Amino acid sequence: MNKVFLLKREDLAPGEVRQVQTGGCPLAVYNLEGRFYATSDVCTHATASLSGGEIVDGDLIACPVHDGQFHIPTGQAVTFPCTVDLRTYRIIEDGDQVFADLDAESEDAVSSV
Repeated sequence: MNKVFLLKREDLAPGEVRQVQTGGCPLAVYNLEGRFYATSDVCTHATASLSGGEIVDGDLIACPVHDGQFHIPTGQAVTFPCTVDLRTYRIIEDGDQVFADLDAESEDAVSSV
């Protein structure tokens, strides 16, 4: 397990996304109605920062460059031009602190479905 601190729960309001640097690996951290998720922050199509994008339809992140979209819980690429899925990370919550395990995908990840 490679557990890294991301943020405190109160630092990211529901419906928001934020970039968190973890040892040179930028992650996009999301709060979807009180449930936290983490993915790679780099769009698989245009290498843009997804944390600069917008959460749409409740659980999709839209890339700020070409508006391709990914399903946040699974990392699945769902709209063109994005065709390669995002890397997701397992979230660990401990009290008011949110961590990611950089060695494990989220339970909802495409590869675990």
